[in-house]
Amino acid sequence: MQNSDPAAPPSDPAPFDPADPAFLADPYPTYAALRAAGPVHDHPGLGLPVAVTHAACSAVLRDRGLGRIWSDVRPEHEFTAFNLLHRNSLLEREGEPHTRLRRLVASAFARGHTERLAPLVTARAERLVDGLVQRIRDGEPADLIALVAEPLPVQVIADLLGVPDELHAPLRSWSDAIVRMYEPGVAGSRNDDGRRAAERASGELVEMLRELVDRRTRGTVPSGPAGTGGSDLVGDLLAVREAGDQISADELVGTAALLLMAGHEATVNVIGNGVRALLRHPDRWRCLLADGSLLGTAVEELIRFDAPLQLFERTALIDTTVAGYPVPAGTRFGALLGAAGRDPATFGPDADRLDLGRSPNPHLGFGAGVHYCLGAPLARVEIAAVLGALAARLPDAAVHGTPARRPRFVMRGWAELQLTGSGERMPRS
Repeated sequence: MQNSDPAAPPSDPAPFDPADPAFLADPYPTYAALRAAGPVHDHPGLGLPVAVTHAACSAVLRDRGLGRIWSDVRPEHEFTAFNLLHRNSLLEREGEPHTRLRRLVASAFARGHTERLAPLVTARAERLVDGLVQRIRDGEPADLIALVAEPLPVQVIADLLGVPDELHAPLRSWSDAIVRMYEPGVAGSRNDDGRRAAERASGELVEMLRELVDRRTRGTVPSGPAGTGGSDLVGDLLAVREAGDQISADELVGTAALLLMAGHEATVNVIGNGVRALLRHPDRWRCLLADGSLLGTAVEELIRFDAPLQLFERTALIDTTVAGYPVPAGTRFGALLGAAGRDPATFGPDADRLDLGRSPNPHLGFGAGVHYCLGAPLARVEIAAVLGALAARLPDAAVHGTPARRPRFVMRGWAELQLTGSGERMPRS
């Protein structure tokens, strides 16, 4: 029931249950009902008000009165590595510390890392898809997530950071254990299994990154991924340190960890969610097969259509308002990016339709404002490379059985997506 005060959120105590399997299977009808009731809703279950329209979510992301304020997970002495990673993360900084660190990382990215890695990304994607197709030709369904979506971004982030091949293997499990802490209630849960796993993974990741920085400082690890003819991001950030600019060793570790977790999780889930959406809409898949020029807009549409990150939180740094809703300083506030991506007020009456040629497409999948994702260009290259390889090598792809969804709300994706097909190649236009 909506309160009489237009600035107040609806009085419904729980607009949705983020653990409800039915909601997780398809949250978009619930989001539509919430948008119809108002742009902002209080959610006691999440412990914060949430914006559900595109305009309100954009305001949450862009309002300089809202920011990221990191609070250490308690007890602090049991989460030293987890807290270190986040306390020194670009994502958890505001004001001058954020501006300084973002400028340094953006400067390093501007040295051509995405352009230099693009051919290597394409080659890696093609090899991984070849392996998936070979499994299918051998007479077995093949899991897109395990064989392609998960390993590719790990390899690419490792290439970006200059992580040696022998250290690639644990990156995926570390990232997965750490990001589970972002799900509602996990960080403060009395069930310590997930919390302990996150701290253990954080500790091992911190140790690996510190060793990498030390080896790079001493020159015992070659610069840059093989075959790219250039440096890597860790080397560039070390060069910044050596030039006297202000980036600490812990900030370098936190930056590298953020790139791993954010870049990896988002890309895995866009690939899985996107391929599942395309194969549920075979006419759209056929359009992509027939017209390779759609690949660029298709990537943007898949990010919009089934957002890999459903909730992004900020905290009021000062008293402010969002869509007329008063937000006192210190209030945590959420943007439901999945709801924003289907808002007819921004995307028109066909907002629930998968339109691979949609333009303009102002989705919020990579954020907005000062925290817009620096790795977005590289993620786009990865997603396009996988889609292109699948279209060329498995044009008659089909989902086998019932896909297994990861039972998570914030990071939306599939645990398993088995594919079949003939594996017969077809020319691309």
